[in-house]
Amino acid sequence: MTTTTWAAVVESGGAPFTLSAIELDEPRPHEAIVRMVAAGVCHTDLGAASGGLPFPLPGVLGHEGAGIVERVGSEVTGVVPGDHVLLSFTSCGTCTNCRDGHPAYCATWLPLNLIGGARADDSHTITRDNAPVGGHFFGQSSFSRLALVDERSMIVVDPDVPLESIAPLGCGVQTGVGAIWNVVQPRPGSSVVVLGAGAVGLSAIMAATLSPATTIIAVDKIAERLELAWELGATHIIDATTTDVAAAITEITGGADAVVETTGSTAVLRTGADVLAARGTLVIVGAPPFGAEVALDVNAMLPGRKIVGLTLGDNETRTAIPALVSLVRNGRLPIDKLITRYPFDDIGQAVADMTSGKAIKPVLIF
Repeated sequence: MTTTTWAAVVESGGAPFTLSAIELDEPRPHEAIVRMVAAGVCHTDLGAASGGLPFPLPGVLGHEGAGIVERVGSEVTGVVPGDHVLLSFTSCGTCTNCRDGHPAYCATWLPLNLIGGARADDSHTITRDNAPVGGHFFGQSSFSRLALVDERSMIVVDPDVPLESIAPLGCGVQTGVGAIWNVVQPRPGSSVVVLGAGAVGLSAIMAATLSPATTIIAVDKIAERLELAWELGATHIIDATTTDVAAAITEITGGADAVVETTGSTAVLRTGADVLAARGTLVIVGAPPFGAEVALDVNAMLPGRKIVGLTLGDNETRTAIPALVSLVRNGRLPIDKLITRYPFDDIGQAVADMTSGKAIKPVLIF
């Protein structure tokens, strides 16, 4: 038995999102049907829609979903119909990294979340006119009024917190926060530089303000985003269009203890490496095109400088997400300042505004 619903489908690489009727497969034992209330739009969605990732198209994207559980599979535990859930990435739950509390580094992360378009056994969660459609994106494909969701993608959240206010926690916000809390772990008096003041970068800045770091530098080319970074707690802002970024960071810090690179630019990444203090850490969050490389001054790395790649903030979601929801509820993580709301039917406008830089974090309302 299948369930018919409406979803935003990308027909081919570079094509727009168009609303289309689809059929969801019957939930397997560890899956659920979730009625979507809100879904954030992330650059990873746009990368897949452009054809820049080997995700099978036509397909249904979306990986910052939030909704209410309608039906659960026979072996789902901890989630019941009526629960409010935030949706995030999925994982196998059995590999070494999953068992060690690092599911973002699951041995099967890429096919299960980003490029597979189907379940681990290659069966499809979504069809249209009896033909398979790419789905199971981050275990959810939440650009759909109803979504078939993997159990490990669901986190039960406080029903008193509006779901549209926390949907971005599923990817962008937890990534920026995790860069600071799980990797950088600022020491008292340390300096943190965030390259790029988009949703991930601004989340990193908010997280840094809740840490012992005393120097928090935001770098971007868009004045409005720099102003927002200042409002959210940055102690210094640098306009990359008018300033020598490396020289300015070095003047402020004498060498940065930590740099978080969110832009996906290899040139910006190299700048981040060049401004590190001895024993400083560069966290790579932004993803350039597959195969991109960057040259490094090897001898400059010898004084204990580190470069660390990061996926989804290296969070264990069942622990991290409820904590972040609590911070949002208490006003200590003001992510609503990043959000612009759009009706689901206006997904095309949301994408356009995100691409132009007008919107930092579009959230679709169902």
